[in-house]
Amino acid sequence: MRKQADRVLELLVPVAIPVMAALAGVAALYPPASLSAHPGGLNAEGCHTNRKTGEYHCHRPQSGTRQPPQRRQPAADYYPNCAAVRAAGRAPLRRGEPGYRPGLDRDNDGIACET
Repeated sequence: MRKQADRVLELLVPVAIPVMAALAGVAALYPPASLSAHPGGLNAEGCHTNRKTGEYHCHRPQSGTRQPPQRRQPAADYYPNCAAVRAAGRAPLRRGEPGYRPGLDRDNDGIACET
């Protein structure tokens, strides 16, 4: 039995070490999510607009020589959910129309807030 275990180790170790090294290399490319405030969507200045509140804010410190970016105003036709679209009498919204956004289009067919 001991000889069988030794033989298995002889076969696995040469394969396992390069595989583990490759996995460690790949893992190093992807830092833990806790290291970044957002998964993406930041502009060159490290700023973005919060989709829910319309607030424009930055995550990277601004250098002293640059002016902070202008605050963007939320679109006049922004609806937080389909209930708001229906209350405004705009349902259904089609892709390309003011107020349409992918977050309102559950099945991604180009028609949001279908009844």
